[in-house]
Amino acid sequence: MYADSDVDAKASVPSPSLGSMVRAYSVFAMCSIPGLVEASPTILSALSSIPGLRQITEAFVRVTFFDQFVGADTADETIPLLRTLRGGNKGAIFAYSVEVDEREATAAAASPASAVSSSGSVAPKPDGDAHKRAVAEMIHSIDVAGDFEDEVTRNDSTSASADVRKRMNGRTTWIALKLTALLPHAQALIDLSAHIVNSRKMLSRSSREIMVPFPGFPRTDDLDVVLHSLSNPSSLTPAQVHDLRELYSDLVRICSRARERGVKVVIDAEYSWYQPAVDALTLALMREFNSPTPSNGEVQPLVYGTFQAYLRRTPMQLVLWLEDARKNNYALGAKLPSLSISPDAEPPVWLEKRDTDEAYNRCVGVLIRAVKEDIERGTTKAVAIEGPKDDAPVKKGWFASIFGAATTPNPRASETSFSIPQSPSAPMVSVLFGTHNWTSCGLVLKELVQNGLASETGRVVGPEGDKVIRITPEAAERLAIGQLYGMRDDLTDWVVSQVVSETPFMLK
Repeated sequence: MYADSDVDAKASVPSPSLGSMVRAYSVFAMCSIPGLVEASPTILSALSSIPGLRQITEAFVRVTFFDQFVGADTADETIPLLRTLRGGNKGAIFAYSVEVDEREATAAAASPASAVSSSGSVAPKPDGDAHKRAVAEMIHSIDVAGDFEDEVTRNDSTSASADVRKRMNGRTTWIALKLTALLPHAQALIDLSAHIVNSRKMLSRSSREIMVPFPGFPRTDDLDVVLHSLSNPSSLTPAQVHDLRELYSDLVRICSRARERGVKVVIDAEYSWYQPAVDALTLALMREFNSPTPSNGEVQPLVYGTFQAYLRRTPMQLVLWLEDARKNNYALGAKLPSLSISPDAEPPVWLEKRDTDEAYNRCVGVLIRAVKEDIERGTTKAVAIEGPKDDAPVKKGWFASIFGAATTPNPRASETSFSIPQSPSAPMVSVLFGTHNWTSCGLVLKELVQNGLASETGRVVGPEGDKVIRITPEAAERLAIGQLYGMRDDLTDWVVSQVVSETPFMLK
């Protein structure tokens, strides 16, 4: 833990260069013109088709949007940036920018059979090996992240800090996965999702099991049709079953390498018509890689899923997943950020933004209290959340009907109440709060202090006299805030200036 005399040094943030400020102003000024944003694909396509103008266009995009939002062309080329971020007390998440094409995704959702040939096999993509190259790049990114963290550990002259960084949470270079990029045809995920949703509908008719709003809650048998030779009715073709089995095998390879190198893995959410399949795969990976073994009894979560606050299911889903993690002794990792296969009458998203803001901010309190209880029990558990993108006050409402707070329920909420069971063997909760919202970031810091996971240092920074807080070592292993590279750097630097921690509290 840093001494008080270290607070100013650790809280100071280097000033951005004039060039980076001009670039950011230009990029965001262009992004604020709706007509330009709408026309930009057509403009870029036209300019890129003209010899001479193509090179000029590419050069312009590279020095503006690319440099603003992309760390580098390759994982190896990000090393100078990783060193700069770590010098500013920030971690990083590798997000390899490959996923299913939006036009392909929306076309497949509108017409599920569009990607299937008349023989019942999946039509081949022009580049059938692209998904294998993406898998290889994921593994390479893990090695680059692991090598960088090893370098940080070797260069750290403070034995206490070095000891922290040797643990899973001390290594703050992670990777994010888009599952649609890791198999030859994303249609297989859509058809698996449809099979899962239909299975839940049949189950609800024969049992009293609680049904979670779409995309629902994963079950241990969701992947049986893929991983086991069962006669379950399914629209999946043999080729799709093969591709999904290979996807799971590749995910196991990726997570195995991540475990060897001490690099955490975030499974990103994607279009809702993929999500039931993505949830099922995430649950299977969590149970395999987030469970304690004789060699890692104090397990840190390796695999993180994504909880999206704008979905109606999220409050109920969060509670059920916490309960499942406790019952099955694995660490829950979660990132709390018209649909053809949804059986619900209502859309899967909240109808008003204020409901999303409220859901996110309520989840912040629930999760930080869960971390506090976890530390007090001295055991191991995991979660990360992606939330609102702009300022909104914290409001009371329907969330209480699920978590039991003394507030007025919202009539749009489920009438079912849940409580989070307590267990002395509960796995650890680790939280990555993904948000670009000033109010939510301030709420996270406030909740840390109120729950005894951080204390005021007595120092202040900035013209507003904001109080600097010191996060306890136990909490530092479990908590972080994540923000996109190139976005809200002013908020990023403000959070860094407010926090003293043994490991970076902010990941870009």
